[in-house]
Amino acid sequence: MSRLLDWRRRWQLHRTPPGPLRSYLEHPFAPPKTDYREVDYLAIDLETTGLDLANDLILSVGYVWVKGTSIDLSSARHRVVRIDRSIPEATAIIHQITDDESAEGSELADVLEELLDVLAGKVMIAHHARIERGFLSNACKRLWKQGLLMPVVDTQTLAYRTFERRQTPFKASDLRLHALGDRYNLPRYSAHNALSDALASAELFLAQAAYRDNGDGLPLRDFLC
Repeated sequence: MSRLLDWRRRWQLHRTPPGPLRSYLEHPFAPPKTDYREVDYLAIDLETTGLDLANDLILSVGYVWVKGTSIDLSSARHRVVRIDRSIPEATAIIHQITDDESAEGSELADVLEELLDVLAGKVMIAHHARIERGFLSNACKRLWKQGLLMPVVDTQTLAYRTFERRQTPFKASDLRLHALGDRYNLPRYSAHNALSDALASAELFLAQAAYRDNGDGLPLRDFLC
């Protein structure tokens, strides 16, 4: 999967004009056989106005760099995005981002340019990664006419695979980020903040990897979705 993805990266690179997306595509993806402990990751979380990829907008982006098996807290960033509409009341209650805060945020193009610069050459970590992958790719299409290719580790998918492999009964709620964090005795952070959720996803991935690793390491492909 990752090998095919890197072929698609090279193909898209030659068809992408100069700009942030082309600069991102110039960095090769990690080979799938690479020991996961030797890979750089970027744990990412988005807060959005809703879950409709076609109509909802990115409200904030949080990310933190994972270097092999260590989290670089100095790399942690949280960016609020300026949007062109009022934030629904229900959304504001969940994410605690108000219209005033959004109005003082950054343009989406600037936030994405910064994110792509940091993400280049790394594997994205996200929980229920369909949201992050979908919204980021759609945003790149709107801004630069091309979707976003990236190798992805989905901590929710890894949890699902573990439950299935061990034949452990589980409920949908058991797959939530903070429920899984409790299973691994990880710190509990406030939910629905892009940076704290990105950090929680990074910690969860490292716990999941350590649980599966017998000390000899594992190839990156074992974690990709």
